[in-house]
Amino acid sequence: MSRLLSRCSVFAIFLGSMAVAQDSRTVVEPTIPASCAKLDAQLTSVRGGLLPADESKLDTQRIQKAIDGCAKGQAAVLQVHGASNAFLSGPLELREGVTLAIDKGVTLYETIDPQMLELTPGSCGVVNNVPGRGCKPLISVSHVSSAGVMGDGVIDGRGGVKLLGKGVSSWELAEQARAGGSQKVSRLIVADHADNFTLYRITLKNSPNFHVVYNNGDGFTVWGVKIDTPQRLARNTDGIDPGSGSKNITITHSYLREGDDNVAIKGGPGGVTNMTVSHNHFYWGHGMSIGSETNGGVSGIRVFDLSLDGPDSGIRIKSMGTRGGLVHDVVYDDICIRNSARPIDITAAYAANGPVKGDSPPTFRDITLHNVRVSGGGKLLFDGYDHDHRAQIVLDAVYLTDVATSSKAYTYTFDHADVTYGPGGSNLEMPTGIDATLTGKHSEGKAGSCAEKFVPFPQ
Repeated sequence: MSRLLSRCSVFAIFLGSMAVAQDSRTVVEPTIPASCAKLDAQLTSVRGGLLPADESKLDTQRIQKAIDGCAKGQAAVLQVHGASNAFLSGPLELREGVTLAIDKGVTLYETIDPQMLELTPGSCGVVNNVPGRGCKPLISVSHVSSAGVMGDGVIDGRGGVKLLGKGVSSWELAEQARAGGSQKVSRLIVADHADNFTLYRITLKNSPNFHVVYNNGDGFTVWGVKIDTPQRLARNTDGIDPGSGSKNITITHSYLREGDDNVAIKGGPGGVTNMTVSHNHFYWGHGMSIGSETNGGVSGIRVFDLSLDGPDSGIRIKSMGTRGGLVHDVVYDDICIRNSARPIDITAAYAANGPVKGDSPPTFRDITLHNVRVSGGGKLLFDGYDHDHRAQIVLDAVYLTDVATSSKAYTYTFDHADVTYGPGGSNLEMPTGIDATLTGKHSEGKAGSCAEKFVPFPQ
């Protein structure tokens, strides 16, 4: 009896605190700073792109000059001028405390000339086995604090447009790299050692590679952002990737659909901790992901009020024996997932980034799914690494809402894992797995509604 009371007490405390944000900052909606410079557009978008004659009319120098001339707490603003509504740029660098603001109706296009982005001669716009990135990002935020990219305009990376002098697009290079090598293409925004960096209301589209990377920073806010990239043939176009050595991160009130992970928490050296993902809508993509790098550790993650509508994976933790570490203290609460091939995808056998077996095995523990509703069939994976490196998961009010009526079956993988049913119940019927344990029994209960969760992607 005392053990039962103790367990109930733990769950009572847990239920009262699990949705508390793990970003230790007090995060409020950002504001766009006062302008220090306003630049008029000199180019015009034509059918969502630029005319070939405009590809040489770069705005890089005047945009960078405006950024460099701003004081801390000010914004360089790109604005419409009559019928002109577009800017074309090569690599830009943000400065301490300075925001790049893009007004409504304006599109900032990335150059499709790989020479403008190359780190060394010939290093960009190719597939090879040379270590390193090969290309500069469009926007770098390096060793500065309190910078931002804001506004109701658009940044378009043009990943599907053929590169000048190459005859192929960045996305086509990514497809070529499946046969071997690495595509050397740019990323849209890369922040490194950039404390208190903010993305606010901006729309990011068609990055050649990852849209946003954030490493080695303390304080990253993403609020009201839209990321929009095709579902297929846009390989490695992750949405937002907080990575190595980062903490105090909030992604909120945003809409994401990409050709890869919607959000990927990459726990490489230094790990990732204290992160909140709240009040978001994800569409196609590879889901709300942790990994595959977990060797630096991932902890203190809270994901709540999230809809995942048609992703390849929904809730996803992925790693393998060559880049694994400890993932723990992770809570998913109030999540709706529909029409996903792998609505719950927790696996230590991820093979896309290297051999499954190795000398750095992953462990997943203190992983809690609460008030999670799934529909549309799919595979549910609870897949640890081995007997000593397990996946330990609590299922509390986790329901397949159409298990009796779905035209698509639900299937399971349950290996080297320990699943516990919480007091909210779950109708997941775990099979007899390999080296797997089950505490409690599945049960029927009333799942919350997802009727208001699924909304169209905002245009």
